[in-house]
Amino acid sequence: MWNRHQGRDMKKVVLLAALGAVLLAASATAGVKALGGTITADGSSTVGPYTIAAAEGFQKKNRGVRVTVGISGTGGGFERFCRDEIDLANASRPMKNSEAIKCRDAGVKWVAFTVANDGLSVVVNKSNTWADCLTTAELKATWNTGSKVKSWKDIRGSFPDVPLKLFGPGTDSGTFDFFTEVINGKAKASRSDYLATEDDNIIVQGVTGERGGMGYFGYSYYEENAANLKVVKIDNGKGCITPSIQSVQGGTYKPLARPLFVYAKRPSFKRAEVASFIGYIFNNEKAIAKKAGFIALTDRQLKKARYQFKVALKQNG
Repeated sequence: MWNRHQGRDMKKVVLLAALGAVLLAASATAGVKALGGTITADGSSTVGPYTIAAAEGFQKKNRGVRVTVGISGTGGGFERFCRDEIDLANASRPMKNSEAIKCRDAGVKWVAFTVANDGLSVVVNKSNTWADCLTTAELKATWNTGSKVKSWKDIRGSFPDVPLKLFGPGTDSGTFDFFTEVINGKAKASRSDYLATEDDNIIVQGVTGERGGMGYFGYSYYEENAANLKVVKIDNGKGCITPSIQSVQGGTYKPLARPLFVYAKRPSFKRAEVASFIGYIFNNEKAIAKKAGFIALTDRQLKKARYQFKVALKQNG
């Protein structure tokens, strides 16, 4: 059982780690013998697999800690976060101003950490031989509010007259917010006559089952299902670019490249298991990203995240 004496000792260890040159290594290993408790996370279906992969590695080193990860969409995760129901909110977009106001009104203070990168991937059926690259204008014409596009031929005259079947994230999804903002010009501006779901696996199943299928989700889900799906290159006016580690980290996969976030409540840093879990993430970020099929942070991003973690420990631990 976790007790006050252990808690005070762990707090000292974590704080010393925050101030030392070996900050992250110390924070990741300090509690191997004694850590206990439950860490709760919820939110983005895109970020969820990353947090699950991190939790699996962390729990192997800390058998007394249980990390639970829910998938209710970025918006749903922020709702629970601002109600003080969870420790961590997984998010595929930054917190909106309206959400921040709710959190502040409820007295919830937080730190936002960038944990990985993503290249939102537009996918089609494997048998689709005609759509190798789509322009952002064609995507907008297809997905925007009031779109009358019903066939692939409506997207581009040279495409065959194959019925278009659309699959995408639901309105609570940060992926939905991001895609509609950068493609359609306004967050949540989208046609509604498509199969909407918070479960990316249903999007995978839908597109693989329809010759005229099209959908979009995070890069990791394409990577996981690359044998059964075809990813479409995106042309924003500077040529057709495929989502990849190189194009996302290098900044050429625009406008569908984005950072992914984990929001942590400041008071949670007083709990050694939470502080150590976040420390574990940034001490093993590239390995976690590789295991979960994500695009890792650049060295510059990782340096910034580690500094944020150090400051958060010093201020809240």
